[in-house]
Amino acid sequence: MKLLDYLEEFIIASLMAVATLIIFMAVVHRYLTGFNWPLQDWLLSLNVSWAQELCIYLFVWMAKFGAAYGVRTGIHVGVDVLINRLSHDNHKIFVMIGLFAGALFTGIVGTLGATFVWEIAQTEQTSADMEIPIWWVYMAIPAGSYLMCFRFLQVAWGFFRTGELPKHDHSHVEGLEKEMER
Repeated sequence: MKLLDYLEEFIIASLMAVATLIIFMAVVHRYLTGFNWPLQDWLLSLNVSWAQELCIYLFVWMAKFGAAYGVRTGIHVGVDVLINRLSHDNHKIFVMIGLFAGALFTGIVGTLGATFVWEIAQTEQTSADMEIPIWWVYMAIPAGSYLMCFRFLQVAWGFFRTGELPKHDHSHVEGLEKEMER
């Protein structure tokens, strides 16, 4: 399970890094083409129209995987004001209902997304600027939704066993305990 956690974090960090580098490159390109200098003609000959499209796609993938990460770590948005006011037994029941509803919803979205990707993969449709098969982009829907469904079930299982939900502690620094032991 830790391998999946690390892979999820690595994918999100990589998508953020690549998007940041591409946006930086596009901004620098746009800025430098405005100057009348010897490299201006060469810079103007470079086509970076694909940069914006790629960054949009990277952010879509990042959002889908980031939502799954949020469920796993307890930072995903949830409305639990009323549920927290219930008695202990009712609280447990409604939390489980909420987690299973989240799993059901994301499972349905993942299945509908997979069906859509399958149908669109049968066409020759490509993206506007990058001209990649558009189903590559839409694969974010089933991949991220199924991962999120799995994370809802994982949290539900942990809550069933321990009665604890993942809670994000802003003051916690991972790995600090090991450093303190030295």
